[in-house]
This record gives sequence, structure tokens and C-alpha cells, in this order.
Amino acid sequence: MRPDSSTSEHSQYGLVAFFALALGITWLLQLPALLAHLGMIGGKVDDYMLPAALGGFGPVIAAALATRMEAKRTGVRRPWGLRRNWRVGPGWYLTALVAFGAIHVAGVAVYRVLGGANPGEWLYLPNAQQTVVMFLIPLAEEPGWRGFALPRLHERMGVFRASIMLGIIWCAWHIPMFVLQGYGTVIFVTAFVNLIAASVVFSWLFERTGGSVLVAVVAHMGAHLDNTNHALPGNPIPLIVFSVATVAAAIAVVALDRSVRWFAPPTVAESA
Repeated sequence: MRPDSSTSEHSQYGLVAFFALALGITWLLQLPALLAHLGMIGGKVDDYMLPAALGGFGPVIAAALATRMEAKRTGVRRPWGLRRNWRVGPGWYLTALVAFGAIHVAGVAVYRVLGGANPGEWLYLPNAQQTVVMFLIPLAEEPGWRGFALPRLHERMGVFRASIMLGIIWCAWHIPMFVLQGYGTVIFVTAFVNLIAASVVFSWLFERTGGSVLVAVVAHMGAHLDNTNHALPGNPIPLIVFSVATVAAAIAVVALDRSVRWFAPPTVAESA
């Protein structure tokens, strides 16, 4: 049984508000640095990095605002923050923390066995500054992407299509950051493929834990705990290897885990 039309209408309203706010807040704050990078305004990029960094908080701010807007329209405030289904087994938190590092290591192992050259390090652990980022970025993003947007997209199109759609929007949200980091075409496309495939893996963890936002945060932290972007721009092969391995992992969880109803329409109970 599909969600009723009223639920679907309010879900669509909240989604439109959230995506417009998330992209708008982030892009607006990162625009000065982007224009400086392109030589369209005066000053160095570093002069504009504080608002650019604050732009990373766009998703969580958007989720808070869209939740209030949705609640005024419906009279119901739906959960979206870190307390949403956080009481899951410790094994799932451990799985979330090591998932993307394990995917990377497996990809490097296969690449080496096949005789690939210069795959980079087995792990790209963060330095002190990157450790701070590792904690802040997931808290700034996941309450929005997985806490607010994913359940509402699931109501409309099921888990798999919701994952792909969210992955595409997640890619769009990253565009100014990718430009600021000087990504070329190959790295740009590879990063997009990686994010879309990662979105499916995130959805798998989210669904298997009953919609735990905190598990999604831990998984995002794990992605920064071993971040192949640290090899860029000198060596793009680690990102390429990791991206191919992430695509393989996404295919594996969709094909093998039948406990997640990837292609089935949600029921009213699931959408509540």
C-alpha cells in the first residue's frame, strides 16, 4: 500500500524546501571563494574560506528550517536529528566506522593482484586538522541528507531510487568544493560516481539500523578516517580504485541483502 496523497504532498513540500535551502545556503556562502578562484573578483581564495567552510553546515541548517516549515504545514514535527533511532547494536556502529576503509583496502588489494601500478597507500589517515574536519563534516551533513531527505525520498520512490536521487543531489552540493580543489574532468566524474555509489551504501546502513542518523554520521566519519582525496591532485588512482570498489560494494548490498526492500514501494506504516 502506498502512502496517501496527503503524506506524499507534505513530503514533497518538505523535500523541495530542504534541497533549495541546503544547496542555496552552501552555494551562497561558497560563492565568493569560487569567484576568487576563477579570478572574477579581487582577493585570494583564502580570504573567503571562512564563509566557504561555514557553507558546509548548509544541510543541517536546511533540515532544521525545513522541519519547522513542514511542521507548520502539517501540524506534525518528524524526527530528523541524531536521536533518531540511535539505539542500535554496537556492531552496527563498528561496521559503519570501518565500512568505507574496508572497501578501499579491498579495492587496493584487488588492484595490486591484477598488477595495477601506483595504487597509493593502503590507508589515508587524517592529520590533526583533518581529524577536526572528520568530526565536524558528518555532523553538518548527515542530519540533513540521511536524517531529513532520505526517509522522505523513500516514501516517494523506494530505497534504491531514493539513494540514487539523493546521491545526485549530494554531488551537486559538492560542485563548488570540487572546483575550489581544482578537480579536473576525470577526478570530477570519478568523485561523482563515488558519491552516488556511497549513497547506496549509506542507505543500506540506514535501512538495516531502522533509520539511525547516528550510524550514518559514524559511517561518514569512517569515510574521512580513510580519505583517498588526500592523494589528490598528485595521484588520482587511489580515488579511482576506491570509487570502483564502492560501486562494487553498492551492487553487492543491493544484490545480496534481500532484507532491504530496495525496489518495493513503501507501505503507509513505513512512511509514518
